Amino acid sequence: MANKAFLHGADYNPEQWIKLKDTVWQEDMRKAKEAGINEMNVGIFSWSFLEPEDGVYDFSWLDEVMDMLHRNGMKAILATPSGSRPPWMAEKYPSVLRMDQERKPYVYGARHNACYSSPDYRRKVTEINTRLAQRYGNHPALYMWHVSNEYNFDCHCPRCQKAFQDWLRARYGTIDNLNDSWWNTFWSHRFTRFEQVESPTTPSFLGEWESPNHNLAWRRFCSDHLIDFFQHEIAPLRQYTPNIPITTNLMHTFPGIDYFALGRHMDVSSWDNYPQWRGDERDVGISAATSFKHDLMRGVCDQKPFLMMESCPGAVNWGAVNTLPPPGTVLYQGLQAIAHGSDSVQYFQFRAGRGGSEQFHGSVLPPDGSTDTRAFREVQEVSTALEKLAPLCASRTCNQVALLYDWHSRWALDYAWMAHRGNQKYEETVQAHHTALTAAGYGVDIIDQLSDLTPYKAVIAPMAYLLRDGFAQRLTDFAAAGGLVYLTYLSGYVDEENLRYASTPPLEALTGLRTDEIDAYTEGHENHFLWQGKQWAIKEMAQLSTPRGAQVLAAYQQQFYQGQPVLTRNLVGEGVCYTLQARAEIDCLTAVLGDLLRQHGIQPLVTDLPQGVIATARYGEDGAEYLFLLNSNREMAQVQLPGCWQRMEDGSLVSGQTELPPFTVTTLLKK
Repeated sequence: MANKAFLHGADYNPEQWIKLKDTVWQEDMRKAKEAGINEMNVGIFSWSFLEPEDGVYDFSWLDEVMDMLHRNGMKAILATPSGSRPPWMAEKYPSVLRMDQERKPYVYGARHNACYSSPDYRRKVTEINTRLAQRYGNHPALYMWHVSNEYNFDCHCPRCQKAFQDWLRARYGTIDNLNDSWWNTFWSHRFTRFEQVESPTTPSFLGEWESPNHNLAWRRFCSDHLIDFFQHEIAPLRQYTPNIPITTNLMHTFPGIDYFALGRHMDVSSWDNYPQWRGDERDVGISAATSFKHDLMRGVCDQKPFLMMESCPGAVNWGAVNTLPPPGTVLYQGLQAIAHGSDSVQYFQFRAGRGGSEQFHGSVLPPDGSTDTRAFREVQEVSTALEKLAPLCASRTCNQVALLYDWHSRWALDYAWMAHRGNQKYEETVQAHHTALTAAGYGVDIIDQLSDLTPYKAVIAPMAYLLRDGFAQRLTDFAAAGGLVYLTYLSGYVDEENLRYASTPPLEALTGLRTDEIDAYTEGHENHFLWQGKQWAIKEMAQLSTPRGAQVLAAYQQQFYQGQPVLTRNLVGEGVCYTLQARAEIDCLTAVLGDLLRQHGIQPLVTDLPQGVIATARYGEDGAEYLFLLNSNREMAQVQLPGCWQRMEDGSLVSGQTELPPFTVTTLLKK
């Protein structure tokens, strides 16, 4: 236990200060230790310094940096530099440049704009990654590989068109299978060769933009193609440093990549966390959204402890309005990550640069290296807190409730011509259910449709619109074995290929309902239903269904479908499936989900939490149980603790009614 320590670090760009290295680098080490920093991310945007000319490498400066980190007792998370290419590469190998949806080539600039189909780019990435792995694989400072930076992908060049066509050929086998899977007889769109299929051109009108199945296939291809590139990029790292873990920093709900699929190729998930704190009552909602993103990022790598790879110890500079977070925010933000399963608090960046687009981005040190700043003092506060929490490092979550977030359902809904076309609010709906579950006192694991369901007692699956092969049966088997399944409107509408069912939809046996119609409401239009003696509002969507064995628990109160079911229960083997037919607000979801889970014997971590307070838990291999109470209010809150606990902050024992200071994370050890 005594040897455990959270990573507390930052992105470090020493090459930006290489002309002053004799003074600045040594000063940085001294001030990093003064701040309590024990790790640095290096090499993230270093390609121009590592390979200033094609085939001409210079690792001498990085040798010095790695040695310097080791001498000062710091771990290095060493990045591959593919997140930003040097200008000479675009000049010498124009194939590395992407092409936009109008088939126009990019010019050099910004960061991620490389074509992952480019053979030149793939070769150059392999070359430099191989040299990094061979050179630093046994370096004592090397702790982890940080692969590229904030991957994204969407290139429409001829090479990517061919890769798309090859992907389609592998998926469908024959062009007739593709045509049938996309329902291409509609509008006479049946292809005769895979070579006729090109990428969609949304939002322009140059080519195909209206076919939901075509768009979905392109989105799946882009995700798979990037994951293929990721595997290509990490191959030298796996070969030469098989014992060094690999991660890449993600962007929470970024729509372009199925992060669950990518996470299955990583050792650790990590992500860049930049909530826009406001210093007032709005922070309750911002905190809830951030909690959802932490749980999602933990989920994409099988609930293992993750890393908060980036956060800001001040105000960011890229927002339209860059509000300064008030004192205490850096500590809350860091401990919030720990509470949701992170084993790190890391910042972008350590010493701010003098120029570039992020010259005014918050940092641990300003360009002049001053330490008499609020940011530096607050980073020191985080370091002190992490030292006290060190015993719980590497502990894991063990939640009873799983919440479904599936990129394929999201993509299919993005392209669905129905209800609120183009604005179905999948992400917002899943997040609302997460907020409701945490408000009801539950810890939450976020999963996708391929995840193992057996560790859980309940699976909450809002808007499971597209059913991937076998998922309906797995949900049904889960319920039959005694589990609780909860579904909502817009669930089970289409199959894996985004086609409506020609026979009985597979969720009908689970829900005990036949879905008939869905009504989309305009702004200001509401319906209502009664639950536990209280009237709740329905907004935006209302699904109409006919019971086929399900018991009606609540009914619509208005419209021509007054009296039809809005909340139902269907017994399935030893378990149960509940279906909510309409979109309700968070306080309603909190009440309904809390009631249903408790009726099924699934108890929350803490009961009767005040608004703006949530509870999470982590569990050590030694049986230790840690409870976190997050008060996102800017005022004091009180909770009733179950049992006796010890505060990790000061060692005091607490039980019963306990006060939580404003905007704080309280960490407790079960006694």
